[in-house]
Amino acid sequence: MVSSIVILTGAGMSAESGIATFRDADGLWENHRPEDVATPEAFEADPVLVHRFYNDRRRQLLNGVVAPNAGHVALARLEREFDGDVLLVTQNIDDLHERAGSTRVLHMHGELLRSRCVFCDSVHEFRGDVDDTTLCPGCGAVGGMRPHVVWFGEIPLGMEQIFEALESCDVFAAIGTSGNVYPAAGFVQVARAAGAHTVELNLEPSWVNTDFEETRLGPAGTAVPEWVEEMLNR
Repeated sequence: MVSSIVILTGAGMSAESGIATFRDADGLWENHRPEDVATPEAFEADPVLVHRFYNDRRRQLLNGVVAPNAGHVALARLEREFDGDVLLVTQNIDDLHERAGSTRVLHMHGELLRSRCVFCDSVHEFRGDVDDTTLCPGCGAVGGMRPHVVWFGEIPLGMEQIFEALESCDVFAAIGTSGNVYPAAGFVQVARAAGAHTVELNLEPSWVNTDFEETRLGPAGTAVPEWVEEMLNR
């Protein structure tokens, strides 16, 4: 009997919705190297560039064209209709899971529509541009707002909650993940050690594909709804 499901989603989940990934165009992310826009050192060296990069991505996310795909909608349905516990852990910083209707979403790499103050550590929603003149709504300081995004060299969010869920789940599913970014790439091993059934849904096998008991290849927009339908009919 399945009573608890943990789902991990990666860039392949949102790619069908038009969200670029780090590995598009030979490792460039929208014409930028990750080390230039996704490290604490980059922000300290050139906050103007980093803010401009994330402002552009925020506008793309809110442009009225990017929208949840059938995979996002299916996962929201699973949470709504499954007679048990569903935790959705995502490496994506967009809000497409929430727009599709998912309510229990843990953004382990942060959220594009939030910014964090480096002075008081408070987190606030920002849907418009942020720069070095932006006031912190919490403490009122100027110039301390940074993207609420986990950069390279920083610790992902919610790790204690994630590992607790992995160690007690009956099913672990990884969707659209490359399997070469840790700690997320190691989640399958934790779940298997706890006795969970593990399944990968992806366009192609990930780097850790052999750790999964089951593999389903195909785009998220078709593979995920099919898998959800089977889970709900078990």
